Formats: sequence, structure tokens, C-alpha cells
Amino acid sequence: MQHPTTYGKRIICTVTNDLTYDQRMIRICGSLAAMGHDVLLVGRRLPRSVALNDYAFRQKRLWCFFRKGKLFYLEYNLRLFIFLLTQKVDTINSVDLDTILPGLLVARLRGKRLVYDAHEYFTETPEVVRRPGVQKVWEWVARQCIPRATGAYTVGPALAQIMSERYGITFGCIRNLPYGKNSQGKPEKEKPPVILYQGTLNEGRGLEAMIAAMQHLDHAQLWLAGEGDLSSFLRKLTLNLNVQDKVRFLGFVRPQALAELTPRATLGINLLDNNGLSYYYSLANKAFDYLQAGVPALHMDFPEYRTLHEQYGGILLLNDLSPTRLAQVIQHYLDNKNLRDQLVAETHQAARELTWESEAVLLQDYYA
Repeated sequence: MQHPTTYGKRIICTVTNDLTYDQRMIRICGSLAAMGHDVLLVGRRLPRSVALNDYAFRQKRLWCFFRKGKLFYLEYNLRLFIFLLTQKVDTINSVDLDTILPGLLVARLRGKRLVYDAHEYFTETPEVVRRPGVQKVWEWVARQCIPRATGAYTVGPALAQIMSERYGITFGCIRNLPYGKNSQGKPEKEKPPVILYQGTLNEGRGLEAMIAAMQHLDHAQLWLAGEGDLSSFLRKLTLNLNVQDKVRFLGFVRPQALAELTPRATLGINLLDNNGLSYYYSLANKAFDYLQAGVPALHMDFPEYRTLHEQYGGILLLNDLSPTRLAQVIQHYLDNKNLRDQLVAETHQAARELTWESEAVLLQDYYA
């Protein structure tokens, strides 16, 4: 397939994170650069930000005085607007609602294209749903901006259908798949067995229930790879429940190190509260990362994970996000070697098909 020549050679992708750990955007920007585009990924610089890795695309961090809340979003959107005005660009790729407004304004002022990349159903995330006033503001932004985009895509087919109907613009689907593994080696598993969570430590991820469940799991370790809004609370909870010997907080882990760490786990977890449509219809990148690493995982029995279970296997489904039920399901898995072997074999089969190398073709077609 030839490189596209009519759809913006200069692409600026915008996010609100500090770029280092955003695996989806690293893959997308790398693939766009490989297609012949001049790509710039823009995020923000934080006090804890580490040096950026070198990729085939350019990267830029914007510094903000405010780090969270309304003032942060106001400041960042203003800084991003001014920055975009000064750049040569053909297509602005706004990731999620928190960067779409400056992207649309600059695209309209300069006659450029705007592509909306929805990593989640922003107005239906738990942090937004529990605050009706904030939800109304973001829904206004969504209704004003999304229908005016040149194109849009999201991470799963269910979300693509829902958002297409809600905003009157057709959403494509580009799943957040990992690169295929070249190594055929069988990594050694940790002992005692490790239950791994990778991702942000934010509300609605079932992490409180998982830490509480460790009270009932005597021969396993819980590793949490990431940080987030609940970092301090979860560390205190671990101490309060006296499970500090069973829970390890790994902090931020770079993508390459995470790819080496994940296969050492015996079980991955992706536990979500049914609090908002974003989580209920999610298709998280960690679901595919676990499969690619040969690690069976425990997911909530939500539509996309049930579909994944039916098509490929390699996962367990959970209906009840209570610490007792969590411990029962995990203990049964750890005690049942035949079940573990079956699920591991299914992950290997799924890993051969669910790769970014195959999904990137859809990205190429989209921009072509």
C-alpha cells in the first residue's frame, strides 16, 4: 500500500499526559511517521517527568503552572491553542475532549483538518459522571466540537457505534493492540505467583477491592504498575488492611520495562466499576497486553470483554466486584493447573492475531 499523499503530511497529535507512558500514542505516531508523515506529539511536562525516548516522530511538552482541576484544563488549553497557532500543520489529531477545543479552533481559523481520537467516552468516565455540573460542561464541549471534526475514531466497536449515534459523525475503530512479540522464549514466572495490574491508579478501577481481597490470598503477590489520583489512598489502605507484605507499588514503569515485567505474572487484572458507559463499553489496552504476554487475565463481564472471551479465550470473567468473590475466583484459578494451562494456550493463539502490526493497516487506510 502506498503512502498517503493527499491527507495532511504534517500531523500534530495532542494529549494532556507527559508522553512517556502513553503506549497508544507512541504506536500511532510511530506508524504515522512510518507512513511518511511528519508527526509531532504534544503533551505536558510535569515535575516528575523523565527524559523522553527517541522515536521516529517529534515530541513536545508544554509546561503548566496548574497541575489538575479546572485551572489546569483552562491553562493547558490556552497554551495548546497558542502553540498550535505557531506551528505548520495540515491535520490536528486531538486525543479526547480535554484537547479538542483548541484543536478545533485552530483547524477552523487556519482551514486545516481535525481528527478526533477518543481513547474513552470522556463524558461517561467515573470522575465526570459523579459530578453532574462538570459532566454538562464536557458534554457541551463534545456536542460543539466532535460533529465538526473531519473524522473520528475510538478504541472499540461498541464505543464507536454509541458515539456515532450520539454525535452524528461516523467513528472508526482502531483498537489499542500491542506489537507482536518476536521472542519465543518462555519467561520464568514469579514465585509466589504475581497478580498484576498495569495502568493508572484512578477511581473506578476496582483497586480498593483487589487490595482488600489480598487479605484472603495467602500465597500470592499483587503488583501495581502505575500511579494516579488514588496512589496515596491505596498505599494507606494497604497499611490499614495489613497486607503491605503482599502488595508492591512499582510506580511508573516505562513501556519497554513493562513488556519485560508482564510475562512474569501469573494473572493480570482489569477490574472496573459499572459507573458510567465509558468503563462498561471499554476495551482497555491492558486486555491485549496481557494476552500478548501470555498472561491470562481477569476482566469484568462487560460486553467487549465477553466478546473477547468468546472469540479468543485466555481470560476469566467476573460479575461481582467484591473482595470475597475476587479472592474466590483468583484462588480457584491459582489452584487449578489444568485451567491455567488451558488459558495460557489460548493467550498464545490470540497473541498471533491481535497485534498492532495488523491493526496499523486500519490506521493507514484511515489517513489515506
